[in-house]
Amino acid sequence: MSDPAQKGEGQCGCLSPEQLRILREHGTERPGSSPLNSEKRAGEYRCAGCGTPLFYSGTKYESGSGWPSFYDAIPGAIGTTTDTSHGMTRTEVHCAHCNGHLGHVFPDGPPPTGLRYCMNGLALTFIPRDGAS
Repeated sequence: MSDPAQKGEGQCGCLSPEQLRILREHGTERPGSSPLNSEKRAGEYRCAGCGTPLFYSGTKYESGSGWPSFYDAIPGAIGTTTDTSHGMTRTEVHCAHCNGHLGHVFPDGPPPTGLRYCMNGLALTFIPRDGAS
């Protein structure tokens, strides 16, 4: 049996065309469009492409950017590359397991890291902690 992450189908094999565009073709969703912007429960955010845990809810904050934002990632969960598309230089963030495009990281976040991981909500799934409401 083949690994669904390698085929870009996610854990359940049910990624939407828009999720595939973001994760596999380095797309971006419209700002303010993700339901995860308003997610406040305790839990973890995972890669929609393979299920790898990426961010804990305690590191999420309201950046005002229109995308779910975090000030830190789970150690070893993400990788970065230099992105020179769109006439600028940015640091692209991808899943360390399946290499799915997640978003970008910027040096204008809050303490303690000073980083803003600005993620596409469609590239993430949220798993609430047991008992979180």
